[in-house]
Amino acid sequence: MFGLGLLTILPFLWMIVTSVKSPSEVFVYPIKWIPDHLVWEHHVKVWTGKQSFALYYMNSLKISIVGVLGATLLSACAAYGFSRIEFRGRDALFLFYLSMMMIPPQVLFVPKFVLFDWAGIYNTHWALILPSWFSIFGVFMLRQFFIGIPREMTEAAFIDGAGHFKIFWRLMLPLSKPALATFMIIDFSWQWNDYENALVFLTDRKLYTVPLGMQNFILENNIDYNGMMAAATAGIIPMLLVFIAGQKFIIQGLSGSAVKG
Repeated sequence: MFGLGLLTILPFLWMIVTSVKSPSEVFVYPIKWIPDHLVWEHHVKVWTGKQSFALYYMNSLKISIVGVLGATLLSACAAYGFSRIEFRGRDALFLFYLSMMMIPPQVLFVPKFVLFDWAGIYNTHWALILPSWFSIFGVFMLRQFFIGIPREMTEAAFIDGAGHFKIFWRLMLPLSKPALATFMIIDFSWQWNDYENALVFLTDRKLYTVPLGMQNFILENNIDYNGMMAAATAGIIPMLLVFIAGQKFIIQGLSGSAVKG
C-alpha cells in the first residue's frame, strides 16, 4: 500500500519539483528530482505577473463556496423529500431523476448556452453557480444516508407536534453531519477543478477561474511549463486544506451511505 501510495503521488511531486526548476532542467532524462538551484521566480510570477492568479483564486473561491452551499442545502431538502415524505410515484420519480446521470454533460452545453443568454447570465459567474446547485449525486448520496436514520425518531417527532421543516432542520441535518461534510468536500473539488463549463460560459478574463488561468502559460511559440507547474501547485492548496480538514467525515459519510439502500 505504501508503494502504491508513493506511485500515486509521484506526478504531484514532479509538478512541485518542476515549479522550482530552471527551464533547461524540465525535460532532462532521467528526471532530476533535486534541482541544482531552486528557482522561486516562477511562483512569484504567478502572483505578481500581468495576469495575477489572485483574481482567479478569488473567482474560484466565490464560485465554489456559493455553489457548494446552495448544492448542499437543495440536495438535503430533496433527499429528505425522497426518503421521508410519502407521495404517489415517489420511487419512480427518484429513479427517473437518477437516470439523468447517464446524460453526458457536454450534450447540455448548447441548451444551457441558449438559456443563459436568454436569462442574461451568460459570461457571469451565475452561469456556473446556478447549475451547480442541482446535484443528482448529492441527492442520491444524502437520501441513502437519510434512509439509514431510524424512522422511529422522525415518527416520535411527529407525535410531539413537529412538522417536516422542524424535523429536517433540527433532527435530520444534525444527524447527517458526516454525509453533509463528505458531499461538500467532493462537490468543492468538482467545482474548483471545473474547466469545461468555465471555458464555455466565461469569456471575460476578469471572470476566469484557476483552471482557465492556466492558459496564460501557453505562449505563442512555446509553453511555460515552469510557470504552469507553479500555478498548478498553488491551485491544489485549497483542495489539500479542505481534504485535511474533512477527511474523517469522508470515511464516516461514505461508510454510512454506501451500504444502505
